[in-house]
Amino acid sequence: MDYGQVKEALQVLGLGERASLKELREQYRLLARQYHPDTGAGDQQLMQRVNEAYALLLAYVKNYRFSFAEEEFYEQQPEARLRQQFSDDPLWGDT
Repeated sequence: MDYGQVKEALQVLGLGERASLKELREQYRLLARQYHPDTGAGDQQLMQRVNEAYALLLAYVKNYRFSFAEEEFYEQQPEARLRQQFSDDPLWGDT
């Protein structure tokens, strides 16, 4: 798997560069309902592309290692960083 394949899979599913696993699954289900051949208006080739893109992205996510380091947490949660940074301040902190 290379980055070009990941980018193409994101385009097939209509996702941006930053998507959560929940968003990935929701988008897949939406497209599966739309393009599944059993719906009557479905497209088998397009459904196959959607399935392949979903499988590729799931494999990518499965191999991804999540970081639970404190610095990573605060980078992802800016509100928590502000609370932690100013918690001792009498004006902003808990009094």
